[in-house]
Amino acid sequence: MTSAADQGRSPAELRAQLETLTTEAFRPELAEIDRLDTLEIARIMNGEDATVPTAVAAQLPRIAAAIDDIAARMSRGGRLVYAGAGTAGRLGVLDASECPPTFNTWPGQVLGVLAGGPEAMVTSAEGAEDSGELAAADLDALGVGEADAVVGISASGRTPYAIGAVGHARSAGALTVGLSCNAGSALAAAADHGIEIVVGPELVTGSTRLKSGTAQKLVLNMISTITMIRLGKTFGNLMVDVRASNEKLRARSRRIVSLATGAPDERIERALAATDGETKNAILTILGEVDAPTAEQLLGEAGGRLRAALEAARAR
Repeated sequence: MTSAADQGRSPAELRAQLETLTTEAFRPELAEIDRLDTLEIARIMNGEDATVPTAVAAQLPRIAAAIDDIAARMSRGGRLVYAGAGTAGRLGVLDASECPPTFNTWPGQVLGVLAGGPEAMVTSAEGAEDSGELAAADLDALGVGEADAVVGISASGRTPYAIGAVGHARSAGALTVGLSCNAGSALAAAADHGIEIVVGPELVTGSTRLKSGTAQKLVLNMISTITMIRLGKTFGNLMVDVRASNEKLRARSRRIVSLATGAPDERIERALAATDGETKNAILTILGEVDAPTAEQLLGEAGGRLRAALEAARAR
């Protein structure tokens, strides 16, 4: 299936559309790059990558506005859903998968929906990107509604799957964000918040896993990380909601408690033992001078925000 926008278009018409996209532009000055030595190619590629943060910086006000609206939805119990195809969709899945261990998000709070399903993470399913109806069905399977925020991701900004996801989510009352790497994209126009990171033509023509992929990763890092900061998932710049599920993370948890409190190791171990290893709770028992049950109660009343719970503990 194809989107309504692409129905009836001939291959020649689709080719003509691609030729208008900055991300697909051919760079004649690099036409003989394969003749260069490896170090010179690496230098050129590194120089190309260095331009990406500047392109992201130009969109920071739009990114911040989108984050504030996403955080508002999530603070009321909503979810953050990334939707895309190919590299863009895989980056969304990657960002979503990193939220539980980093921020202790509850299952399903941050999700990545990929055209072609989970198998498309490792096996190409590029044809799936042509269906906006498939995107609508995928979001319906999740029950996406007005409490949620959906971020459609597409380097070209014309991918039917991403546009279909945003359009369907918006019709369901969800907040929508369109993240692309071309100006004047259909994806940005379809969303409540359009973010267009124009990184220019790629080193290898049309290979949008390069600068475009880097730009998307940087923006997704901002969306998830700053949203979690707004939701109280950090204390300053400390990951106090880290889920200590292995030895490395348990060591990190102890170090975070140490950095936050300055307490000796023995007291940190006692606090973590009393709070079943919950980093945030352990910090509160030490800094707020309360026992573990009180710390849990105060954090619950503060919506999990450690700074607010600490103020409440000190006011007791």
